[in-house]
Amino acid sequence: MMRTLWPRLRVLAGAGILAVLGWRLGTDAFVDGLRVIDGGSVLAALGIGLLTTVFSAWRWCIVARGLGLRLPLPTAIADYYRALLVNAVLPTGVLGDVHRAVSHGRHAGDVGRGVRAVVLERIAGQVVLIAVGVAVLLTQPALVSAVAQDLVPSRGIVFAALSVLIVLGAVIALGARARWGRGTSKWRRALATAVADARLGLLARDTWPGVVLLSAAALLGHVVLFLVAARVAGSSAPVAQLVPLMVLALFVMGLPVNVGGWGPREAVSALAFGAAGLGAPQGLTVAVVYGVLTLVASLPGAGVLVFRRSSRKVQPLQAVAQKEHLACFGEELVRTETAKR
Repeated sequence: MMRTLWPRLRVLAGAGILAVLGWRLGTDAFVDGLRVIDGGSVLAALGIGLLTTVFSAWRWCIVARGLGLRLPLPTAIADYYRALLVNAVLPTGVLGDVHRAVSHGRHAGDVGRGVRAVVLERIAGQVVLIAVGVAVLLTQPALVSAVAQDLVPSRGIVFAALSVLIVLGAVIALGARARWGRGTSKWRRALATAVADARLGLLARDTWPGVVLLSAAALLGHVVLFLVAARVAGSSAPVAQLVPLMVLALFVMGLPVNVGGWGPREAVSALAFGAAGLGAPQGLTVAVVYGVLTLVASLPGAGVLVFRRSSRKVQPLQAVAQKEHLACFGEELVRTETAKR
């Protein structure tokens, strides 16, 4: 039940956040975010998106090869573009990663290890984001305190939310124990396998430096795209003032309560810009522009989808033609042998 209920709840939560923003700040910020995008910003998004996708796909290759899976870089780039597009256009925001994990696992002959390679690759990116983000945000304690104060609801709401979470957690724990309690050894084996793969795919001496550097490069690309969005939205604030605000927004993009990445990013961006004295509507517009540019940056994934689909149609035709050619060749060979006799 939870497997089908949770995706709906997270989408509803993300949609609810956007609805509250529209109610509090009006719809002009959303409209302005769409209106100000021009050809230059689209080209910038495509160029920056190419770099960040190559860095991320390269990181995936390193992790996969550490686990003993073959993954050429061009294939990884194409699969990553397709995953980014699917994540951007579908509500849950993770189906693209699920698809590339399972698809690569099937091609490599080990679905479980293929899935773990994608999970470890994404974890590596999040760990670097958290490390860099904490380092940046420690220089802005007043900003973090102001945003956190705006995000914290009243005590009654907090108590009610905690109560619901405790009850929900107890129900999930009891259900998990009833269903999988007898398979403790199986879970232990799975955990041991995951830890072993993490050591090979992330923590090995010849793996982690490349993973860290590529994750930092990809993060820098996302920050640069956010800066482009800010300039397109009309913000003239210094880069040193904008970067901490954008790091906060990137932090919350990983929260599992969004609609294709939309929701928490826009809320925190509006709060952060408001706390910095730049105006909450300006922050919302910047986040909207960034969301649209992120979608633009993933559009090459549509070409991958079309090419892959057409190639699947061509392959059966090629197989039929090859069979016919072999049949004709066989008949000709039989005629030649008959004539010799």
